[in-house]
Amino acid sequence: MNLLQTIAAFMIALGALVIVHEYGHYLVARLCGVKVLRFSIGFGLPLWKKRFGRDQTEWVVAAVPLGGYVKMLDEREGEVAPQELDRAFNRQSVWRRFAVVIAGPLANFLFAILLYWLLFMHGVQEARPVVALPQPGTPAAGAGFEPGETIRAINGEPVTSWQEVRWRMLQLALERQQVKVEVLNRNKQLNWRALDLSSFDAEQLDGDTLALIGLKLYRPEIKPVIGRIVSGSVAEQAGLQTGDLILSANGKPIFSWDALVELVRNHPGRELWLTYERGGERGELALVPQTVLQDGSTVGRIGAAAKLDQQAMDELVGVVRYGVASALAKAVEKTWDTSVFSVRMLGRMLIGQVSWKNLSGPVTIADYAGQSAQLGLVSYLSFLALISISLGVLNLLPIPLLDGGHLMYYTIEIFKGSPVSDRMMEIGQKLGLTLLLVLMAFAFYNDINRLISG
Repeated sequence: MNLLQTIAAFMIALGALVIVHEYGHYLVARLCGVKVLRFSIGFGLPLWKKRFGRDQTEWVVAAVPLGGYVKMLDEREGEVAPQELDRAFNRQSVWRRFAVVIAGPLANFLFAILLYWLLFMHGVQEARPVVALPQPGTPAAGAGFEPGETIRAINGEPVTSWQEVRWRMLQLALERQQVKVEVLNRNKQLNWRALDLSSFDAEQLDGDTLALIGLKLYRPEIKPVIGRIVSGSVAEQAGLQTGDLILSANGKPIFSWDALVELVRNHPGRELWLTYERGGERGELALVPQTVLQDGSTVGRIGAAAKLDQQAMDELVGVVRYGVASALAKAVEKTWDTSVFSVRMLGRMLIGQVSWKNLSGPVTIADYAGQSAQLGLVSYLSFLALISISLGVLNLLPIPLLDGGHLMYYTIEIFKGSPVSDRMMEIGQKLGLTLLLVLMAFAFYNDINRLISG
């Protein structure tokens, strides 16, 4: 996916989530009788604006697309006509102000529930939780996992997909718990595996948690048969054709596609002699793998893909689908679990138990947006739901300038019986701005570091 497509996927996602969030504020403000002066998507110079409705609310699309806002009638921001004082935001009861402010984050959570509900009813194609041989020295190897075993339940909770296994293990790794895994082996016999995650390093949560535990998705051995060749690639120029069976490389027998890939990756810019079989006859050719930069190191690539055994692959993939009511319950549960996990991660970052490297900025989010869009609509909607939850959680943090900061002030007002003083709010805004700038700096640093390291 090129840069323009990535930017487009990011802008669509950001625009949708900002609209949902701000419309939550707008809708509840209107229901509470507050006059809305402006609904803006973006900040800065207006690119488009139009007035609608009884109150002639100004709807704006602005030049800087990183957010938005709803401007309400408020005596603190300008003079209000006497006949409209009862519609000013600052004149509303604390409970109405609380409702208007919390409506934005709640809209993000409801949007995530809606997306997950639609996805669970439509059906999500996911890999079955079948494990490969774990790497020696990992917790999974110590637990005795064997290749081809299907994970049935984790700590008594049934799982049906590899994604569910990843999610549950991520949660348990964060808590460094002992894990009891129910598995079904190739002979359809039930077994139990005891995973010890008590010494798991939470600093490594920004990597592939399952790989660190030693759990890898099982893949059937793929024969070294060319299934597809990229136009203009090294493989095409050398004369390889679809259907060619690779027998050896530089005299070394090749028995699987993974072995061929490994050999090509280890020979960037260096000549390889391949022996192949085509139509019952053997042939030989030479090629020089293209040198590419990947994950901070140089590897070889020839631009060829394997011919897959579709039946074997289909056996490892299933469609997870629920009825209307079950899908809604599952959507609510997933949104709640993700929200709670996000809060716990933030809390552990604050006390130093989890690395700040897990914090992502707009560059990483844009990259994920592009990748999910490339994988299809289902993946893109799943990404939207996840980011919507993150936006909701972020805005509920008790930081002045965010919705959570205002809610903190209103909570104090409820117990105190009077609003927080202007001086206190001014100090809070300065502290909040400083904290937000620090968080943004960390996020941008992590983005740049990920770009450099690959």
